[in-house]
Amino acid sequence: MAKRTYRFQLALSETDMSRYFQLRQQIFCEEQGLFDGHDRDQLDQRAYAIVAIAQADHQPDQVVGVVRIYEQAPRLWYGGRLGVHPDFRRVGRIGKGLIQKAVTTANGWGCDRFLATVQLQNVRFFTRLHWQSLEEIEILAQPHHLMEADLAYYPAPAPDLFEPRPALPAQLPVPQVA
Repeated sequence: MAKRTYRFQLALSETDMSRYFQLRQQIFCEEQGLFDGHDRDQLDQRAYAIVAIAQADHQPDQVVGVVRIYEQAPRLWYGGRLGVHPDFRRVGRIGKGLIQKAVTTANGWGCDRFLATVQLQNVRFFTRLHWQSLEEIEILAQPHHLMEADLAYYPAPAPDLFEPRPALPAQLPVPQVA
């Protein structure tokens, strides 16, 4: 069996963006049934996509996790559309790695608060990762919590690892639903 490694990075290439949206569609449309056809919205036009990529010897890289981050107001960042490919959910570090990359990236770009709406079944996971529930809310007729990350637990990257905020990549056209 080939040993796998994982890396977490901004999706800046057209290939990474395409695979990012494909996995989101698989998780949020096909698996969870939250959206018909696609889950893209206006936030995608100003969000940074982050992907988890699995690497193994003699196998092509595979996008196995996704999340997006966006600045809602100056210094107020949100994360959303966190998902892990069903075959990789038991790995145990992909969701955590995506959250780490999302919050530390935003923190490096001047974040003072980082919030996310979290599906009810994932609240405990986020709490263990130093998030606090602010309130219970309903989105798409599903229970969620508005949660806030403890930024002290997610410091900005060290200067030698700092990733400057890039221009947003060109967005793929939103698919038409028949």
